[in-house]
Amino acid sequence: MKSEKYWMIVASRDHVNRGVAEGFTQANHGKAAPIRRMKKGDLIIWYSGKEEFENPDKCQQFTAIGQVKDDDVYQVKISPDFSPFRRNVKFFPSNSVSILPLIENLQFIKNKKSWGYPFRTGFLEINKHDFDLISSQMLNKE
Repeated sequence: MKSEKYWMIVASRDHVNRGVAEGFTQANHGKAAPIRRMKKGDLIIWYSGKEEFENPDKCQQFTAIGQVKDDDVYQVKISPDFSPFRRNVKFFPSNSVSILPLIENLQFIKNKKSWGYPFRTGFLEINKHDFDLISSQMLNKE
């Protein structure tokens, strides 16, 4: 039987919050390839480097956590020249958590001095250790 995979999606907090409110995710500005890699049951954590998409104010927090609900990849038309691909997600009640105290213990961050480097792709697979470490902080907060 297939076991779930663990993913990290990078998006500004305002975009993550919209996805949480509407029960969907997209990645890499709506590209299909990244979200097609995910399967029903896979687990996702969202990292927000910025508060807002078009604003440089730093966030540097893990801002949401959820699970892929089904195997459907669908496209929505936002404007004549923007039709992103999306996945349905069940988001878990959680709190945002700063990345800063977790950097030393995250295995996907190889160079701790350049810790932001892995996020440059906007979408990455992480291991169970890292998922468990981050999710334990997000889900167990009061």
